[in-house]
Order: sequence, then C-alpha cells, then structure tokens
Amino acid sequence: MAGAQALVAAGPPLGRRALIGEPTGLKPVSMHKGILVARVEVEGQSGHSSDPALGRSALDTMARILAELLALRRELAECQSSPAFAVPHPTLNLGAIRGGDNFNRICGHCRLDFEIRPLPGTDVDQLAALLRERLTPLGEPEGTRVVVDCRGIPPFSAEGELLHLCRQLSGAEPTAVAFATEAPFFSRLGLDVTVLGPGEIAQAHQPDEYLALAQIPPALSLLERLIAHCCLAPRREPPHGL
Repeated sequence: MAGAQALVAAGPPLGRRALIGEPTGLKPVSMHKGILVARVEVEGQSGHSSDPALGRSALDTMARILAELLALRRELAECQSSPAFAVPHPTLNLGAIRGGDNFNRICGHCRLDFEIRPLPGTDVDQLAALLRERLTPLGEPEGTRVVVDCRGIPPFSAEGELLHLCRQLSGAEPTAVAFATEAPFFSRLGLDVTVLGPGEIAQAHQPDEYLALAQIPPALSLLERLIAHCCLAPRREPPHGL
C-alpha cells in the first residue's frame, strides 16, 4: 500500500469519493480491522553448547518474547470486542520464526514475524509503542539485544454518503471484514470512502487465486450505476441560506 501512503504524503486533490475494489462479494464494507506487521530480532552470541557461559542464547530470550505475546493476545481478546466482526476481538498471529543452526551451538540470532489485527478505534502507532515497551527489555537476563520493527495500516470505519449509496444499489447490508485496505489512507485525504468489490476473501492469497465469472456482470452493472449517479447526474444545489 505504498502508493496510497505516497498520495497521502503528497496531498493531491483526488476527487470526492473513492471505491476500494477488494473482494467483498459485492457487499459494501462499513468497517475493517487494521493490521500491524511486526518483526522481533534477538541478537545474542553463539558458542559451544557444553558451557552456557560461552554464549548468550537468543532462543532463550525468544521463549520469553513468545510467552509475552501469548499473554498480550489474551489481553487484547478480553479487553476489546465488536459483534460486527465474525471474529469479534483483535487477533495476534505468530507467523514465522527462524533461529539457530545446530543442536550443539548456542543460538546467536533469532527472528520472529507476527501480526496483530486491531479493531476500529485502535491507534496502530500506540500499539507499536506498546510492543516495543514490553518486548525490548526481555533480553536483559541473557544480555541479548532485542529490536522490534513495526509497520501498520489503521482500522477503518465508514458512515458517508457513498456507503449508503452502495447499500441502495447493491441491495446488500453493510458488513465488517477482518482484512485491511487502503481506505484509511484515502480517508485522510478527505474522500468519502467505501470498500466494495467482486470475489471472496476466502479465495485470496491461495494457490490458483480466482474471481468467479458470475460476479463480473453484476460488478460492472453496479459500477456503471455508481458512475452515473456520482459523475453524470446533475449536481443538486444546496437549499438557499446554507
């Protein structure tokens, strides 16, 4: 989503509305979760495993980091909830871990990649600061160095005219989704933003990702009606005195 973020940084006028064409089954999206992608790297010192004093184990530190993240996962689930989402609470996924090179060497480096998907209303920058505050000191017992790197996309919620128009033209009630989009970045530019498009998220990020042909004609019809209403219909003047 570097392109959307670059547009926000440049601040050009883009128009009044933006439709984000993610796979929503042609249902308008009123809100979505954000995503904070994080990497924790632990720098220790390798050494022969026969004497723990010969090194500083990055894996020992990572074990505490994993325990802390699992505790944070429980805290987030207990403290925040929204019935609008199929999974009503924030999620934390431990995605990939790499460390060490042999059974008889003290692990000198370990890396963990994970993500958090927060609910609307959560500040992803504050969430990143919380991660650094809780994880960075965990290397002190071994004397290892813990570095936390984060990048995030804010959650999104829509209540504008475009959402109501998409609801009317699609005949579908607005829904909430757990994946993130460029919508919050375009909102920062003052655009009226809604997420809606053909396809299903269950087919995304899979082998042989596809879009069902049956969804293309109704998607084109919906886009034509949106363009006609937003771009071609005579613009209504506001009442006198406003």
